[in-house]
Amino acid sequence: MGLGRFGGGAGVTHWLVEPGASVLLTDLSSADALQSAITPIVSLIEAGSVETRLGEHRVEDFERADLVVANPAVPAPWDNEFLNAARLAGIPITTEIGLVAANLPSRERVIGVTGSAGKSTTSAMIAHILERALDDEHVWLGGNIGGSLLPSLRDIGAQDWIVLELSSFMLHWLGQPAGSGWSPGIAVMTNLAPNHLDWHGSFEHYRESKAQILASQRAGDLALFGDESTRREFSGWLVEGVNAQAPRRDESRGRIDLEIPGRHNQANAELACATAVSALGLERPSQLERALHDFRGLPHRLELVTAFAPNPGDPPIRFFNDSKSTTPEAAMRAVDAIADESRKGARSIHLIAGGHGKGVDLSALAARASELAGLYAIGATGEALVGSAPSGGPAFHDGTLDRAFEHVMRRVRPGDVVLLSPGCASWDQFASFEERGARFACLACEAEEASLSGSKS
Repeated sequence: MGLGRFGGGAGVTHWLVEPGASVLLTDLSSADALQSAITPIVSLIEAGSVETRLGEHRVEDFERADLVVANPAVPAPWDNEFLNAARLAGIPITTEIGLVAANLPSRERVIGVTGSAGKSTTSAMIAHILERALDDEHVWLGGNIGGSLLPSLRDIGAQDWIVLELSSFMLHWLGQPAGSGWSPGIAVMTNLAPNHLDWHGSFEHYRESKAQILASQRAGDLALFGDESTRREFSGWLVEGVNAQAPRRDESRGRIDLEIPGRHNQANAELACATAVSALGLERPSQLERALHDFRGLPHRLELVTAFAPNPGDPPIRFFNDSKSTTPEAAMRAVDAIADESRKGARSIHLIAGGHGKGVDLSALAARASELAGLYAIGATGEALVGSAPSGGPAFHDGTLDRAFEHVMRRVRPGDVVLLSPGCASWDQFASFEERGARFACLACEAEEASLSGSKS
């Protein structure tokens, strides 16, 4: 139910077909809208192993199935007509991540990472460190990052480490049915702030879903938190006997040497190192920190797309793609990260923000307009962002990314930064944050080419 556009549905389909299951793939989107997502399973469809029902769902399909595998992002799954039909018929319902969790060799060597911001980078950092620390052991990265691990299950050994990024949607499902959920042996919680309230309906439901990473842990397991306030927030969900920690930075050690900017990435790196130390049962060896020296970050997360000088001798204009920033807190962290290492501070930053708001208050992000070289608002929340900006602040309602970028290029000065950090989801104008970031990168590269052509002429 719900192929999705990030590989999970295709991974499930291949995994089910291989031992001989008959799969019906049903999705409310049309074949045209799902074209790229269907490509990996075209051969299965042509072979007759997979039947598709696109553009609709049918109740009878859910009542007659042996198993329903739901996309975890299906809206309000607790009140969905088709899922409820399956429940009434006694049909078990699971998700891709539920199948992964149920079929891993053990949960003790699984590191699950969640949080409102930083979970992708922290997950990738943990895997990066473990890969360098454990030359003779496999490390697998999956969940909400890197595609489905289902096709790799036969290759995952009992001594391998598995790092799973877990979204609130995934965790909600992992906690179902209530009281019979699954939690990793090592749970990592970066932080907590309102997010995805349009899906969860309330902050309380969002927080409870996040808590499922802890709810089914066992005595002797580990739980690590990005800070003490987050540990306190989730103390009521900690199982007795779980070793809960909120590692503190030893200031005498200095900053961790990273190629990606920002205090938030220092915090991500600190939590990743602490997790690796706890997982391996080691003292804090400096080589774990050194393992992050060549960590280049993740696409669409404060990714330096290009930098060029408008004229010879000018300081370069830098273009950062932070399209993965889908909460106002993440966007503000990106602004602070660049301001911290810029001699001009936030006054040098042209911020493009806005999109699908997910029901989250954007007023704090809008208030930052007065500190910036400019706030260029796009998408469904664009008008509200500008309306919430301080009077006289350089805030502009440009509507689309292309128009905002064009506006920025009329105002930008040598040494400035152009930052796409929307603070909102992409779904109002783009199929995904990746598509949004790719468009920004294309515009930046076109601007660089135009600048080079102008210099030559």
